[in-house]
Amino acid sequence: MRHQKKTVKLGRTASHRKALIANQVCSLIEHSRITTTLAKAKAVRPVAEKMVTLGKQASLHSRRTALAVLRQKDAVKKLFDEIAPRSASRQGGYTRIIKLGQRKSDSAPLALLEFVDLPQVEEPEAPLEARPATKAKPRKEKPAPAPEEKTGE
Repeated sequence: MRHQKKTVKLGRTASHRKALIANQVCSLIEHSRITTTLAKAKAVRPVAEKMVTLGKQASLHSRRTALAVLRQKDAVKKLFDEIAPRSASRQGGYTRIIKLGQRKSDSAPLALLEFVDLPQVEEPEAPLEARPATKAKPRKEKPAPAPEEKTGE
């Protein structure tokens, strides 16, 4: 019976699995969204949510606990300085999983894992005059084949 065995093994040893999940969470913190397989996204999500909860506490102990799990100082700094304050008003549910379909090579189900409170980036669209003009190259036309003369043989 499989009682009290919650961890998804992902076909890896315990140390490999911990390193994989830590790296995925660090990538999520760095890029705010990652594309991975559905099974990995479901395994990474609880750890990412716990890290955001630690970031909201903003104590030295929580920072050291996050560093022990993630093992990357830059990711912990960004977590505590940028991501956790964005999610301060939210009580859980900091991430979302969006299914993307299947990967071409092996038909593995893909998913997009992202933070719910993404920073809104608005890029102003340049007016038409300010856009650089693209030069269209003239097409080389092939000479038409000469019509063959029919002989009356």
